[in-house]
Amino acid sequence: MQHIDVHKLSDKASFSGFHGLVLFWCAAIIIFDGYDLAVAGIALPSIMKEMGVSPTNAGFMVSSALFGMMFGNIIFGALADRIGRRLVIAICVILFSVFTAGAGLTHDPISFSAMRFLAGVGIGGVMPNVIAAMTEYSPLRLRSTLVTLMFSGYSVGGMLAALLGKGLIESYGWQGVFLAAGAPVLLVPFILKQLPESMAFLIKKGRNEEVKHILTRIAPSYKPAPGDVFTMPEKSKAAANASFSSLFAHGRGFSTMMFWVTCFMCLFMVYALSSWLTKLMASAGYSLGSALTFVLVLNFGAMLGAGLGGWMADRFHIKYVLVGMYLVAAVSITLLGYKMPTEILFLLVGLAGASTIGTQIVTCAYASQFYPAAVRTTGVGMMLGVGRAGAILAPILIGVLVGMELPLEKNFLAIAIPAAIASLSILLVNHGHSDLEHSKAAHAQTS
Repeated sequence: MQHIDVHKLSDKASFSGFHGLVLFWCAAIIIFDGYDLAVAGIALPSIMKEMGVSPTNAGFMVSSALFGMMFGNIIFGALADRIGRRLVIAICVILFSVFTAGAGLTHDPISFSAMRFLAGVGIGGVMPNVIAAMTEYSPLRLRSTLVTLMFSGYSVGGMLAALLGKGLIESYGWQGVFLAAGAPVLLVPFILKQLPESMAFLIKKGRNEEVKHILTRIAPSYKPAPGDVFTMPEKSKAAANASFSSLFAHGRGFSTMMFWVTCFMCLFMVYALSSWLTKLMASAGYSLGSALTFVLVLNFGAMLGAGLGGWMADRFHIKYVLVGMYLVAAVSITLLGYKMPTEILFLLVGLAGASTIGTQIVTCAYASQFYPAAVRTTGVGMMLGVGRAGAILAPILIGVLVGMELPLEKNFLAIAIPAAIASLSILLVNHGHSDLEHSKAAHAQTS
């Protein structure tokens, strides 16, 4: 009989085909998620024209999905710790695929908003769960890189929406980009079969044979034996007994609040740009095709920013990497409001994507490493849920500013100010209380 610390075994594993399979499915789900979220901003000018809505009302329509995401973050983040992460992910994929497609069948702002709200519940619910899944199964030395690489699928989804948007909107109207979002529901059976369940959940339910099977795939050196006992670190057990309260236990309370502030500010920037960049660039004199190109560059920059940020976070202090990224966001977004050569403008849009969407991905990676494994999904879910208020506020506030016909630089300044606030709030996180530091200390003692 062996006593196996499953997290220690997973932390020390070498990257294998098993890790590649987890990365593939988590990234694919985030790509679908990113597409579903980006379509509203891509189609916004066409929706406003066809439905005859004002910028302020359009802001509320976009925010309906984000309001649903707040519920999804909180409800499904906590629920996964009780019914299993894999089942929750499958439910969320069904929700955001079916109801995003359903929004393409609507003809008025109210029914459109209702469909987007329900889709948002699924979009929000899937995020903390795939982050937690990738974090749990990533080797410790590659954790930030793999989580950010996985989450860069969000940007790939946004790029896909921009690439398909022009052709689909011109051929089939704005409805086409929404109807295309229903396709991922066909992959749910494969997700249920191939995506592994959380080991913490399996141990809690006494499903030891499944744990053995997963461990043999993570670490081929492990040889299962009858009566093997699987354990988690004591701090993870304590967290499992009091999920929400553990976010504030052991000195984590203030840092939890700082994560929430940071997430609020970052999501404000992300969804202000995702929702209104196309419209702002169109109002500045660019054609629909050119405006969609800015969205493509924004998401391409986000993908590069997430990858570079994850690489830097594994080699330098992740907190200070984030501080620098948020300061880049403040500068680049502010400059977007001023006249300059188109080439420089594209560079700034790319930097804005890298330092907003890309930084949000690295922030999620940091939060997923800050909390113990058993409360990780709840911690990331609560951060995203509370931060979602910033995402909800952004399209509405920027919609009001657009309706006021303020100078372009004022609109972008309103998006840039939260970046400066986020750089300060993430700086105030107490890294010494993170689970990452505890894991490194434990490994140092046993090596």
